[in-house]
Amino acid sequence: MRLPFKVDLSGKTAIVTGGSGTLCSAMAWGLAKNGARVALIGRNHDKMNKAVEPMRAEGLQVNGYCCDVTDKQALIEAYSHIKEELGACEILINGAGGNKPGAISGIERLGKEFKPEDMSFMNLTEENVLEVMQINYLGTFLPIQVFAEDMIKKRKGSIINIASCAGILPLSKVVAYANAKSAIVSLTQWLSTYLGESGVRCNAIAPGFYAAEQNHDLLYNEDGSLTKRAADIIRETPMGRFGNPQDLIGPALFLASDEASGFVNGVVLSVDGGFCACPGV
Repeated sequence: MRLPFKVDLSGKTAIVTGGSGTLCSAMAWGLAKNGARVALIGRNHDKMNKAVEPMRAEGLQVNGYCCDVTDKQALIEAYSHIKEELGACEILINGAGGNKPGAISGIERLGKEFKPEDMSFMNLTEENVLEVMQINYLGTFLPIQVFAEDMIKKRKGSIINIASCAGILPLSKVVAYANAKSAIVSLTQWLSTYLGESGVRCNAIAPGFYAAEQNHDLLYNEDGSLTKRAADIIRETPMGRFGNPQDLIGPALFLASDEASGFVNGVVLSVDGGFCACPGV
């Protein structure tokens, strides 16, 4: 990866939830390359080590912490270690999230004639839908409560929530995920107003479609060719490609830097190759 530009984040402590994932680890790398002390938060120890070790090998100050972002007490305990080792949070990227098969409708839309698969939405379970809502919405809400407390006291800081193009357009099939991400958009705008005069800014990045481990099977067949859904996505993306982790580093640096975006507040920045702007015709 390469830095698209430089900002001065020296002496600042950044926390990135979902930090062991492909996209969030790229943003974390960008923050660390610009001088920030970075804490990655994730649930899987092995994935966390794989994310942290290459950054440390570059001489970057990056630590990994394993906890569940939907467990407030676990977040409080993790933050006590982060503050002791790296300092109080000044930049927060809320990247923890995801989807699961049991919260996805089996078809895109109903036809004129009834088919058994028409009941796929009706058969989604409360447990699966609630889990998707919790990891995406509460997994953003609770870290803000815990990690932004010092920002509020200092009257300075940047909160960057990771929304999705699914939170802007109601994408087919992924009903619970789209609902959760639209809640992130609303939370971002609400917080930008609530925190406005305090000096703490709250914005969001809404990625489009990125080919990562999490959605690989949705986008690619076993032979490596694009699935029908992937082909539809590429067709509706004006730039004609999926995003890659590099594409998110610049937006994250921009929103993290007070010098670059000090009057930017309440913005949901789409990084989607134009997907949300395309009318489809």
